Amino acid sequence: MDKYLKIIKQSFSGYWNYLVSEISDPAWDNYFYWLLGLSFFVFLLEILIPWRKKQPIFRKGFWLDTFYILFNFFLFSLVGYNALSNVGVELFRDFLGIFNMTNIVAIEVNNLPAWGQLLIMFVMADFVQWNVHRLLHRIPWLWKFHKVHHSVKEMGFAAQFRFHFMETIVYKSIQYIPLAMIGFGIEQFFIVHMFSVFVGHLNHANLDWSYGKFGYLLNNPRMHIWHHAKELPPQHRYGMNFGLTLSIWDYLFGTAYVPRSGKNLEIGFKGDETFPKDFAGQVMFPFKK
Repeated sequence: MDKYLKIIKQSFSGYWNYLVSEISDPAWDNYFYWLLGLSFFVFLLEILIPWRKKQPIFRKGFWLDTFYILFNFFLFSLVGYNALSNVGVELFRDFLGIFNMTNIVAIEVNNLPAWGQLLIMFVMADFVQWNVHRLLHRIPWLWKFHKVHHSVKEMGFAAQFRFHFMETIVYKSIQYIPLAMIGFGIEQFFIVHMFSVFVGHLNHANLDWSYGKFGYLLNNPRMHIWHHAKELPPQHRYGMNFGLTLSIWDYLFGTAYVPRSGKNLEIGFKGDETFPKDFAGQVMFPFKK
């Protein structure tokens, strides 16, 4: 028990030092400034070439979503997620130790070139996320948490970050084992993550993009707007277009749906009129009966 308490204590101090370092010491792999830079870049595109021209620059929910960025990617880890995840990793290692195992690496990819490792990691992580996303829509208790993301009523780049903190726990927990089974030993995962953030920004942005034929591979604003449609078609009563970065999974497994332009599509979900509009109300909503 003392070992785990020590991990928790070190996690809080370690993450605080990490945040201070991120802000005070800019570097090429600095998450804070990359997130800031990508956000401003996509926001500028929304201002210069908006799809829905009547939508205000500071759309409905813009400041709430801005706070979600701060909370989900920085404050949440500081509050406790980093400590819990570190304890979880150590518990998993201790569990393997019972069977005299040090890891569960099933496939060694360390000998592959960096681009090959990145590609495998990216495709695997995205496929796991696509499946988790489907579950968020199909399983009622998970859908209660995912409603927070679908409470967005006007789309913009920051809408990507409006999600309940429990989604982070669900996504990361399910992702951990399959990624741990592959011997990734590279720090360049940062590249994969920032690319996913960038595409996610664009998917939610007020932009009229589809990438042409590449739209069958990459998710895009014209496709993702339909994922947020308030009225769902009978053949997709649990939703559609679940891809986060890649759209190919939806085309392969029959969940793709882009019937026409979604420029003026009403987004949300049935009953969202009574859904809380403030951060505290949205965070507490899934825990209420």
